[in-house]
Amino acid sequence: MKVVNLEKDVLGTEREVEAENGNWVSRRLLLKKDGMGYSVNDTIIKAGTETHIWYQNHLEAVYCIEGEGEVETIADGKVWPIKAGDIYALDKHDEHLLRAHAGGDMRMVCVFNPPLSGKEHHDENGVYPADLD
Repeated sequence: MKVVNLEKDVLGTEREVEAENGNWVSRRLLLKKDGMGYSVNDTIIKAGTETHIWYQNHLEAVYCIEGEGEVETIADGKVWPIKAGDIYALDKHDEHLLRAHAGGDMRMVCVFNPPLSGKEHHDENGVYPADLD
């Protein structure tokens, strides 16, 4: 059994990772080393930002629990409004732009398969490496 507390076990530790450009903060609750076969992040997307993401090596499901924004898929230019209570799944390794509206931050629960090691940062194409461990 594992119990991880965001405030006690994650905030202020190596499991709290901030984007170099300041667009987001990823609080990594479950990682590859936890042995679940997936990882779970509690992520804050900063208000008024746009982030280019392309998980070529991972599938991701994202559940919005606070705020509003949108996802634009690059291949077809389709824009998907996202608000609290919505989940979206990047089931085709979709290259996309994630935008948080200027009115406030978005808070997302993100599940990755394969799991993240916790050391990942997006490269110049918005990609996480396949495996850092």
